[in-house]
Amino acid sequence: MTGAALSLAAFSGTASAGERYGQRPPVVLSPDLTAPWVMQLRGQAAPRGGVVYRTKPKAVRSVIRQPRTPQVHRRQVTNVSLAAPRVKPKPAAQIDQRFLPQTVAYSGSEKPGTIIINTSERYLYHVMANGQARRYGVGVGKEGHAWSGTERITRKAEWPDWRPPAEMIKRVREKEGRILPAHMKGGPENPLGARALYLGSTLYRIHGTNQPWTIGKAVSSGCIRMRNEDVTELYENARVGAKVIVL
Repeated sequence: MTGAALSLAAFSGTASAGERYGQRPPVVLSPDLTAPWVMQLRGQAAPRGGVVYRTKPKAVRSVIRQPRTPQVHRRQVTNVSLAAPRVKPKPAAQIDQRFLPQTVAYSGSEKPGTIIINTSERYLYHVMANGQARRYGVGVGKEGHAWSGTERITRKAEWPDWRPPAEMIKRVREKEGRILPAHMKGGPENPLGARALYLGSTLYRIHGTNQPWTIGKAVSSGCIRMRNEDVTELYENARVGAKVIVL
């Protein structure tokens, strides 16, 4: 080979190597159409302007990387109670302060021991000696059930049973849709409360209540309601046979 030929061969070889390795590696597409497209970084000869497709699954899998599942950082929570949240109880209905027990002046003519009930004012007065009386707030009969007259205390009972009359059971069922029991034993849930003072031969009583917020209102079927603590005090001081005047 002549020197010119050698020079030409050397020049051609140099150009061919530079052309081969000076280009970027070709892009290889996965034959698996469900897999993500990837970049093949291994140097390989490819036709100009062409794309090399690898047909061997192993070669394709070697360049496919599964996408990383993003990690979600959650704040660690400890001491979490799965119990139902406590509901703050509603404050109990309060009685009007003017219906709380008081010792007041009394200038009437009734003897000590007499009980006077003013239904319009919602007060019960237990007459004491020395021109004084013990005054209590009461609940009275609602419209159509109010009454007036003079009776005597014929009996007293602690935590009395309740036997509502048949007429009351029928009326409540028809007007309110409630079914009253024929008999209820004495106790905190009993509407007659802690004590009862029975008036003559009537169905009326002075008694306690499990609904103290009704004191000062006309809500009963004719009985006189008192707070349990108030009727207990009256029970201790009022005697059987005492006169009761209902105005």
